[in-house]
Amino acid sequence: MPEAGRDPNRPSPDALLDAARREERTRGRLKIFLGAAPGVGKTYEMLTVGRARLKAGADVVAGIVETHGRAETEALLDGVAVIPRRRVPYHGTVLEEMDLDALLARRPALALVDELAHTNAPGSRHPKRYQDVEELLDAGIDVLTTLNIQHVESLNDVVAAITRIRVRETVPDGILDRADDIEVVDLNPDDLIQRLREGKVYVPANAERALRHYFSRGNLTALRELALRRTADRVDDELLSHMRANAIAGPWGAGERVLVCVNEDPRAAGLVRYAKRLADRLHAPWTALTVAGPRSLSLGEAERDRLAETLRLADRLGGDAVTIPGGRRIAEDILAYARSANVNHIVVGKATRSWLFELMNGSVVHDLVRGSGRISVHVVAGEALDAPQASGKRVATAPAAAAWRPHPYALALLATAAGLGVALLLQPYAGVENADLFLLTAVVAVAGRFGLGPSLAAVVAASLAYNFFFLPPIYTFTIADPTNIAAFLLFGGVAVLVSNLAARSQRIAAVSQANARATERLYGFSRKLAGCGSLDDVLWATCAQVAAMLRVRVVLLLPEGDGLPVQAGYPPEDSLDAADAAAARWAFDNDRPAGRGADTLPGARRLFLPLRTGRGRVGVIGLDADGTGPILTPEGRRLLDALADMGALAIERVRLVADLDRAERAAETDRLARALLTSISHDLRTPLASVLGAASTLRDLDAALSAQAKADLLATVIEEAERLNRFIANLLDMTRLEAGAVAPNLAPQDVGESVDTALRRVEAVLARHRVAVDVPADLPTLRLDPVLFEQVLVNLLDNAAKYAPEGSTVTVRARREGRFVRIAVLDEGEGLPEADVERVFDKFYRARKGDRVRAGTGLGLAIARGFVEAMGGTVTAANRPDRAGACFVLSLPVPEAGAAEGIAA
Repeated sequence: MPEAGRDPNRPSPDALLDAARREERTRGRLKIFLGAAPGVGKTYEMLTVGRARLKAGADVVAGIVETHGRAETEALLDGVAVIPRRRVPYHGTVLEEMDLDALLARRPALALVDELAHTNAPGSRHPKRYQDVEELLDAGIDVLTTLNIQHVESLNDVVAAITRIRVRETVPDGILDRADDIEVVDLNPDDLIQRLREGKVYVPANAERALRHYFSRGNLTALRELALRRTADRVDDELLSHMRANAIAGPWGAGERVLVCVNEDPRAAGLVRYAKRLADRLHAPWTALTVAGPRSLSLGEAERDRLAETLRLADRLGGDAVTIPGGRRIAEDILAYARSANVNHIVVGKATRSWLFELMNGSVVHDLVRGSGRISVHVVAGEALDAPQASGKRVATAPAAAAWRPHPYALALLATAAGLGVALLLQPYAGVENADLFLLTAVVAVAGRFGLGPSLAAVVAASLAYNFFFLPPIYTFTIADPTNIAAFLLFGGVAVLVSNLAARSQRIAAVSQANARATERLYGFSRKLAGCGSLDDVLWATCAQVAAMLRVRVVLLLPEGDGLPVQAGYPPEDSLDAADAAAARWAFDNDRPAGRGADTLPGARRLFLPLRTGRGRVGVIGLDADGTGPILTPEGRRLLDALADMGALAIERVRLVADLDRAERAAETDRLARALLTSISHDLRTPLASVLGAASTLRDLDAALSAQAKADLLATVIEEAERLNRFIANLLDMTRLEAGAVAPNLAPQDVGESVDTALRRVEAVLARHRVAVDVPADLPTLRLDPVLFEQVLVNLLDNAAKYAPEGSTVTVRARREGRFVRIAVLDEGEGLPEADVERVFDKFYRARKGDRVRAGTGLGLAIARGFVEAMGGTVTAANRPDRAGACFVLSLPVPEAGAAEGIAA
C-alpha cells in the first residue's frame, strides 16, 4: 500500500531500505521457474540456465532434478555435478530425497533444486523442500527451482474450483515474494496437450486420463492466466518499489489502475459502481479512497453511516477500500496517493456547491484537473450517477454522546483558579505582562484533557480573571485604558484559538486511539476466522466476538432447507419465540433489518440484520440487550457492519470449501461408477461369454464331441465360473470394507498352513507358472482371521499370476523380523512404474505396461490392504532389488513380546 503522508518528491525510506538489503545481502539468490501445469518445460529451462552458468565458470551442482525419463532433459545433465540422493526407508519401500547435508557440505555457487512444493519423506530435517531451499539460501548458495502455479498457497482454492482437484502440496506466497527472479515458462495449451499425447509428459495410460480430467483445454487456459497474472502482480510491486526508491513521479503507463474518490455525499455509491464498470472495461484493479481530514470529525452520524456503507460497497464489488489521513488540501492528498500507487484514472463526482463556496474554499475537482498531469480525471455529472440506493439501515440507534456532566466543567474552573493562583504568586517575579501565559496554560490543559466545552468555560473564566486581577483598575471588571481593551480582546481570542486547537487535537487523538483499538480487535478477529476450519468454529467465533465488542447477546441463523434455524448463539441459544422467528425470516427474505429498533416488526425482542457477501445473503444475525430502546450506538452499528461482513465471508469460505469437497467426492464417485461399469462390461462379460460358449457347444454338439473335448469344455466352464466368482467376491468384499462391516475374527493361525490353503485355491491360476515356497516351520503363530488372511494371499498370488509371464517363478517367502512376521509375494514380471507404487492399492486402479491389458476389476490389492489393516498389519508394494518384478510385503505383528533376529531376504 502507498505510504500515506509521504512527500512524493522524496524517495521512500522503506523502498530504499529494501534496495539496500538486496544489495548487501549475504543470502543466496533465488530464481523460480513458474509454470501453469506439469510438462510446460520448467525443468528443461532450469537446466538450460544452469548449463549457461556452468559454461560461464560458476560451480553448478544438481541437488535434485526430476527428468521423468525424458531423453532431451537428461541430456542437459551431462557435465553437471549431481549430488547422490539420500535413500529413506518408508513402509517397506525406499524413497529418494535430496541430500541437504551433502549439498551444504559441497557448498556450490548455484544449486539446481526441482519441484519446490515437494513434501519430504518422514524423518527428514524439514517437512517441505522449500524449507530445504531456504536453508541453502541462508548459507549463501544461489538456487534455481521449479514450481507449478497450482502449488501456490493463496491460489489453492482457486485452482481447486477450476480443476475440481485439490492440490495438497502447497508453498507459502512469501516464498514467491522473497524470490529475486520469477520466470514464467509458458506453453500454449494445444502444444501441451500434443506433448501429453506424444507421451512426453506422462506414460500413455496416465496421459489419457490426465487429458480427460486435469489437462482439459479450458483448465490449462485458466491455469495459464493465473500464472501470468501472479507474475504480473509481482512485476507490478517491483515497479512501484523502484518508483518510490527513486522518487519517480507517476504514473508509468505499464498498467491500468482506477481510483475513485468518495465521501459522505449520497451520490458516492453511484461513483463506486461507475468505477467498477470502468475497471472491468480496462481489466484493471481499482480502489475507493476517502480522505479523513479535520472536516471528517464534524460529520453527523447519518453521513458517517453513508460513507461507511459506500466503502463496504466498494469492498463487496471487488475493490480496495482505503482511508488516508488528510494533512493538506484534499486534492493534494488524493494526487499524492495516486502517484505513489501509479494510478492512471481518477473518478470524481461533479461538485454541487455554489460558486461562492468554491471561490472561498477552492474546488477539489478543479484542483485535481489542474494538478493531475498525466493522470486522466473522470468527472461524472450528477445526473449520470445511479439513483441513490437505500442504505438498508433503517434501524434506530441510541445516542452516541454521553449525557452532560458537570464534573469536567468544575475541574476546568479549578484548573483556571490554579493558573490564577500561580500567576498571582509569581507576579512579583514574572511581572503582570506574563500572567496571561499561566492562564493560557490552564486553558490548554483543560482543552487537551476534557475537550472543547470545558475549555471554552475555562476561556471565559480566565478572561474574567485576567480582567479582574491584572488589568487596571484591578479588582473591578472595568477597563480604563483603551490599550488594555485590545490586550483583553487579544487574550480572549488567543485563548479561544488555542483551546479550539487543543480540543481538536484531543478529539483526533481520541478517535485515533479508538480506531487503533478497533482495528487491532478486528485484525485479531480476522486471524481467528482464518484459523477456523469448520462452520461451527466460524459461527462460534463470530458470536463471541460480536458479543464481546458490542456487549450484546447474539444469535446466528443460517438457512437449512426451507427453514432458518439458530445455528449458534452467545450465550448459547437453541430457538426463538414466534415474534423473533418472524422478524428473522423477514430480514433474510427481504435483505433488510427487522425487529427491535427497525421499521419492520419492531415488537420483536431482538434486532435482526442480514449477513451478506458479494454473492448474496448467507444468514441473519440477531442482537439482544437489557433495557428498552435501541441496542446499538451509530458507532456500534458501523462496527457491527464490519464484524458481520467478516463473519459472512468466513461462512461463505467454509461453505465453498465444503461444496468443493462434495464436488470432489461426487467426481470420485462418478469415476468409480464408470470404472465399475467398465469392469462389469468387460471383465465380467468375458468369463460369461466363455461359459456360454462352452455350454452351448456341449448342448449343440454333444454327439459329435469326443470325451477329451467334452472334458476340456467342462474345464473351461469351471475355470471361467471360478474366475467370475472371484470377481463377484471382490466386489462384495469391497462393499463390506467401505461399509465398515469387516470385523475380523482373530484366532491363532499357522502361517504355513494359510499359505498352503491359498496356493491350493489358486492352483488353476498359477498352473502356467512355477511356484517357490520358502516358509520356515518355526515361524510363530499369529492372531489372524483365517478367512480374511487366505483371501489376502489369494489376491496377491492372483495379481502376481496376471503380471508375470508364463513359465516365470512366483515366490512366497516368510521371515520373522523383530516383532513382525514379513510375508513377501514376489513375481518376475515387468515390475511397477515408480508413479504407481502407492496407487496400485487404489480402487479400480491397474498399472499397465506396454500394450497388454490384464483382466481384472482392479479391486484385489485394495481389498488385500483393507483386510490386512483390519487385522492390525500393513501391506506395501515395491520393485524387486535383485531382478525385474514386483514385491508385495505383508507385515503382521507377533503376539508375544520380544524380538528375534531377522533373516535377510
